[in-house]
Amino acid sequence: MAASRGARRPLLLLLLAGLTYGASAVFEVKDSNGTTCIMANFSAAFWTSYETERGSENVTFSLPHSAQVLNSSSCGGGNASEPRLAIAFGDGHSLTLQFTRNATRYHVQLLRFVYNLADTHTFPGASYKEVKTEDSMTDILADIDKKYRCVSATQVHMKNVTVTLSDTTIQAYLSNSTFSKGETRCKQDMPSPTSAPPAPPTPPSPSPSPTSPSPSTHRYNVSGDNGTCLLASMGLQLNITYPRKDNTTVTRVVNINPNATTAVGSCGASLVSLELRSEKSMVLVLRFGLNASANRFFLQEVQLNMTVPDARGPSFLAANSSLRALQATVGNSYKCSAEEQLRVTPTFFLNLFGVQVQAFKVEGDKFGSAEECLLDGNNMLIPIAVGGALAGLVLIVLIAYLIGRKRSHAGYQTI
Repeated sequence: MAASRGARRPLLLLLLAGLTYGASAVFEVKDSNGTTCIMANFSAAFWTSYETERGSENVTFSLPHSAQVLNSSSCGGGNASEPRLAIAFGDGHSLTLQFTRNATRYHVQLLRFVYNLADTHTFPGASYKEVKTEDSMTDILADIDKKYRCVSATQVHMKNVTVTLSDTTIQAYLSNSTFSKGETRCKQDMPSPTSAPPAPPTPPSPSPSPTSPSPSTHRYNVSGDNGTCLLASMGLQLNITYPRKDNTTVTRVVNINPNATTAVGSCGASLVSLELRSEKSMVLVLRFGLNASANRFFLQEVQLNMTVPDARGPSFLAANSSLRALQATVGNSYKCSAEEQLRVTPTFFLNLFGVQVQAFKVEGDKFGSAEECLLDGNNMLIPIAVGGALAGLVLIVLIAYLIGRKRSHAGYQTI
């Protein structure tokens, strides 16, 4: 195991790409009759950082040979929710894959990693001996009755963890208790064309249609044991680009209807979340982080999982956990009257209308002093610039008039 102090995350991700992973192992989940419903064979490496007396430390480690399937694994059905594979290793660490499906495809909807900072072998000198949980949606999907196969390294980014899977074979909803011969390959393994004509240029970033109506503004409130930790007023619009079943690519703009959406959330010392669930199988998660040293909050992560009927895949998935948007000082609110387009991924933009948000410290369920966004500042500059130009023009005319008058008086002499 290697732990290095002060190394930057991008460098460690490059190291992960060349890391020698723990040897792959076959994991199976069986039902009460002993029939296998989930099989998985992969290697995994983990990167995270933790606090010590000397500061922040970075660590990388692998899934060991001794990893075992937990009893919490399930084939789903009955009173269980969805099939899941839970793998335990080390001193209190676990990796869970949660599956879902539609009529034609299945996918790993959620990847969850639990790690124990009290494990002195993996986290020597950790200041906090606590168990932490991280999770993220994934793009691991395959056709029903086919295995998912990906030789290439696949990284799943969470808030403070990066999980890298390698030489991966996964199949859920098995019909004959073993891997199928047919397979769905990941896009990373697909060969790039050599003799085919060059690919068309990348289309411009999607933007909402000018004729799309603005979404309704709604007030959201997330409370915990210590009162309100998130107060937000905003209209939300999803701008997604996806391939359809006929292999054409289309961009859709979807307004979030507050009257058909359930809002829940959670409060934490350094992370506050708002989760919106609609009746049309849409889950949108907004997570706000805290920069304690600068005493500022910001939108750190956006996750979207929604069913798109005409899409080639069963779901549209997009996530980004490294955002730095909607920033303001703790105790104040971030406010922007202008429409904002937040680029989450190349295929997903989150459009915000009339947003005002305040996280972590909210007193009396009221917004604190507003810190205006740059777009609103630019809008204010326009009338100021016009007014300044008019004032300058009036001044020039006045000076020209005075000079002309002085010259006319100079043409007459007293007799």
